[in-house]
Amino acid sequence: MSGKSVYIDTPSIRLDQFLKWAGIAATGGQAKAMIAGGLVRVNGQVEKHRSHTLEPGDEVEVNGASYKVTASPVN
Repeated sequence: MSGKSVYIDTPSIRLDQFLKWAGIAATGGQAKAMIAGGLVRVNGQVEKHRSHTLEPGDEVEVNGASYKVTASPVN
């Protein structure tokens, strides 16, 4: 699976923060509810921990759309 690349400028990012950063969730509360409801998959597995750490190369799927965590290119 190869989804839309979402660039991060840190070595890692928490799952709930990623959902907000990528524009998948409008608020932290919405991100928390999506995760707790089992609507978020990380690398093909349902992830119910909002503090799950994502790193470049990880893939997040929500409602059939996939997003690839990608390191920002160095300028």
